[in-house]
Amino acid sequence: MRLITLLLFISLISACSTNHPNKDITGQVFPSISGQTLEEETMNIPGDFDDDFTLLLIGYKQNSQFDIDRWLIGLDMTETNVPTYEIPTIQGLFPRMFSTVIDNGMRAGIPKPLWKGVVTVYKDGDEVQTFTGNENPNNARVVLLTKDGSIVHFYDEGFSVDALNQLRNHLVTE
Repeated sequence: MRLITLLLFISLISACSTNHPNKDITGQVFPSISGQTLEEETMNIPGDFDDDFTLLLIGYKQNSQFDIDRWLIGLDMTETNVPTYEIPTIQGLFPRMFSTVIDNGMRAGIPKPLWKGVVTVYKDGDEVQTFTGNENPNNARVVLLTKDGSIVHFYDEGFSVDALNQLRNHLVTE
C-alpha cells in the first residue's frame, strides 16, 4: 500500500513538470483529445459530446480535486443542468507508465456511479496543459463547450459564486 501511495504521489507531483503560461481560451475550439473514463471506456473530447453545451472541469494536480468539488457542489446547489465531466489531465511519460495505479487510486475515492463522468487524459495531457496554461495548477480549468467544441466560457481562478453565476449566464443567454 505504501508503494502505491508513493507512486501516486510521485506521478502527481510530476504531472505539471512543464510550465505553460495561463491564457484565456474563450472563443477558441477545444483541441481534439482522447481519454479513458474510470469505467475504462475511451472518450474523444469534444467529438463524443452531443449536447448543446458540455462543461469540462479540468484538473492538473491531485489538489485540483478540492476546486472541482466546489464547482460540482455549486452546480448541484443551483440546479445547473449541464453535462459535466471531470478531466484529470496528467502530462509526462512517468504518469502514463503508472496510469493503472493512478486510475485505481481515483476509483477507490470516487463512487462507482460517477466513474463515467471522470475521463483521465494521459497521452494528450501536455496538449491540454499547453492550450489552457498550467500556472496555479491547483485551480480547475472550467471550460464550457458548444456542440461543435467552441469554448463559450473559460475560468481558471478557483471557485467563486460570481464565477458560477457567470457560467450560468452563458447557459441561459446562449
